[in-house]
Amino acid sequence: MISGQLFIYAIPAFAVLMFVEWIEYRRDPDRPANGHSGRDMAANITTYLLGRFLKPVAQYLIPFSAVVLAAAITPLHLSSHSWWAWVLGLVVTDFCYYWAHRADHRVRLLWTSHSVHHSSEYFNLSTAIRLPWVHPVASVVRGFAWVPAALIGLPAWMIFLLQAIGLLYQFPIHTQRIDTLPRPIELLFNTPAHHRIHHGSNQPYIDKNYGGVFIIWDRMFGSFAAQSEPIRYGLTKNIGTDNPLKINYHELGALISDVRHANTWKGRLGYIFGPPGWSENTQPDSAPALPTESAAQGSVAA
Repeated sequence: MISGQLFIYAIPAFAVLMFVEWIEYRRDPDRPANGHSGRDMAANITTYLLGRFLKPVAQYLIPFSAVVLAAAITPLHLSSHSWWAWVLGLVVTDFCYYWAHRADHRVRLLWTSHSVHHSSEYFNLSTAIRLPWVHPVASVVRGFAWVPAALIGLPAWMIFLLQAIGLLYQFPIHTQRIDTLPRPIELLFNTPAHHRIHHGSNQPYIDKNYGGVFIIWDRMFGSFAAQSEPIRYGLTKNIGTDNPLKINYHELGALISDVRHANTWKGRLGYIFGPPGWSENTQPDSAPALPTESAAQGSVAA
């Protein structure tokens, strides 16, 4: 698939940029303490390489795509030969990404996968490739977010390609080496300044700045935040390990444990489909199950 090949071709560029950032960090006397860690960087790279190796396994386990199905049954078909279809596709697929990414943080089943990306207590380019692998159920459920793009007539292959381009765009915004960009860019696009907020685990940054390429969705739907205090990266409860296997499955194991020990079906479903941090032991029977905050969040999101 073209989208998969893009990431393979991008690996050398990823490596060079991460190396340059590391060198510049080491030479900076004012470098932030949460900028780099050798062990953390090694864990990020290992997690990424394992994901690239095991991706075919996940596709074999559940070879289903809601996007492919929707594209096959829709009566609408847009031509990839029209330039405006590509512009429309970029905007629409990024809009779908916003809602998928928002669900990653608000539905615990999806968070079991996405939390991998947010579990580093450091923020640098290698954080961008700290991505989950073999979470097939979460991946299938998440894929439904792009069904609207297929139903309006965008070819499935174009949707997947634009998804990949959007994820590649997010690689360089995982850095503390760039402050803020010119105001028009900051208003419209996702930037390092915006994405640093997204990786914050302290209020008022939790569950903010979900945008992929564009930040306008966050401004429109009330999830935008600008920096107002120092950022603490990682999770609200950090996992304290650089073991790639534990990084990848820590939250899934916690979800399974919570479901096993739940007392009611309401509790079991709440642990699966409720937001991170939800607990049946703290929810009044007459009140909706809403947490005070979710676990910290988001990218190159996979």
